[in-house]
Amino acid sequence: MGNCCSQTQPPDNNAELEVKKSLKGDKTNEQNNTTTTVPPKKIPTAQAATKNGNQSPIGTVLGRPMEDVRTLYTIGKELGRGQFGVTHLCTCKKTGKQFACKTIAKRKLANKEDIEDVKREVQIMHHLAGQNNIVELKGAFEDKHSVHLVMELCAGGELFDRIIAKGHYTERAAASLLRTIVRIVHTCHSMGVIHRDLKPENFLLLNKEENAPLLATDFGLSVFYKQGEVFKDIVGSAYYIAPEVLKRKYGPEVDIWSIGVMLYILLSGVPPFWAESEHGIFHAILRGHVDFKSDPWPSISEPAKDLVKRMLNSDPKQRLTAHQVLAHPWIMEDGEASDTPLDNAVLGRLKQFKAMNNFKKVALRVIAGCLSEEEIMGLKQMFRGMDSDNSGTITLEELKHGLSKQRTKLTESEVKQLMEAADADGNGTIDYEEFITATMHMNRMDREDHLYTAFQYFDKDNSGYITIEELEQALREYGMNDDRDIKEVISEVDSDHDGRINYDEFVAMMRSKTQADTMNPKKRRQSFVIKS
Repeated sequence: MGNCCSQTQPPDNNAELEVKKSLKGDKTNEQNNTTTTVPPKKIPTAQAATKNGNQSPIGTVLGRPMEDVRTLYTIGKELGRGQFGVTHLCTCKKTGKQFACKTIAKRKLANKEDIEDVKREVQIMHHLAGQNNIVELKGAFEDKHSVHLVMELCAGGELFDRIIAKGHYTERAAASLLRTIVRIVHTCHSMGVIHRDLKPENFLLLNKEENAPLLATDFGLSVFYKQGEVFKDIVGSAYYIAPEVLKRKYGPEVDIWSIGVMLYILLSGVPPFWAESEHGIFHAILRGHVDFKSDPWPSISEPAKDLVKRMLNSDPKQRLTAHQVLAHPWIMEDGEASDTPLDNAVLGRLKQFKAMNNFKKVALRVIAGCLSEEEIMGLKQMFRGMDSDNSGTITLEELKHGLSKQRTKLTESEVKQLMEAADADGNGTIDYEEFITATMHMNRMDREDHLYTAFQYFDKDNSGYITIEELEQALREYGMNDDRDIKEVISEVDSDHDGRINYDEFVAMMRSKTQADTMNPKKRRQSFVIKS
């Protein structure tokens, strides 16, 4: 996906987040797949080329050379249809793996805002890549007429349909399901993303088994956000929309409200706010009265009702956070809270980076320079959020404050260790490139062109091997010249013991893990947006 190897640019501290959103009523998913092959001496980038060898025209939506999705995938039967596009089953020609391809017609993107919405959807899916229970984006393609998002295939269908089939869930089953959903939201919020359209239809089951993994999808209404940022656009789906959205002043708390509505439905089979029109639904939401007297509520436990009430608190400041929901007695597994605090995604990635050897850290620095704007936009937003004085660097205090805002419990020495791990040049701060390198997700290791570009950085003489001397030279360029460390790395990575590292050995090191490492369905309402 990116124009490897254009260097990442420092963040524009004056840029404003685009917060207006357009409707995306599509649902898509697909199966992730990776393969390892020894590349030829030159690996082509993701840029497409015309028959005469010239670079393809730049797409008006994704802003990079256009590509034909059909060169890599066979498009099959229709799976679903929304306002902006159609989802088809698609098959990877190389592996035979099946995915879902969401095709968005460019003629339906009426204005600049619509185009920005599609770009942001791709950026957010890249940003959330590799997180548990979130549908995986395999690739994004643009041709003359459409944008195609190839994603993980969820063959088990919608959670909405599972709810209808069951009528309602037992409390035990509902608590288990809610734990997964709230953990997804905790991940999104810790990574600076508000979903803004959480509803059963946007949670899909990986397969048809009873205990199939649940995946969140459809990030078409999602936005990046910073702590304290206020949004004004009315977006979402009528039954699940929070009162503060209708008042045009809201933040990430809206996702908790939507999940509270889902929990009410899981336990009772009907929505808490009901009317025959959207206007009537909105009035009921603003009035805030929740019925706990009608059947089956008299037979539902008090702890369950307490959690629903706390999630459906009309005051967003009094509403539970995702972290607090997971600590509620009703939702805890076996009724006991875990002593292990929830790591946010950035903290988890910093810990993983800290555990890597210097060879791998430098290779990641090279790969970070290969990532496209759409792949790193989410991390750019997170960097801006931590860089509170807009200096272009993150200090120890800013890192500590940024992580503490996500309720991570770290000692001073632990934060300092993470700081030192990410601070490659040892100047006491984390600059933009260092932050991207330390926090990008390891799924970048799936890209053959990224890996080969990094290999070539070390293989100075293009011999097809990285020698001890070449590794020493590369590490010295980054101020990492510990001879003992270099010998240990060579010994660890050199599986055939010939004293040098070939491409297969390099790929194996890069991909290795570190130790850290029911309503009436006819009454469904489309997602919508009211622009401010």
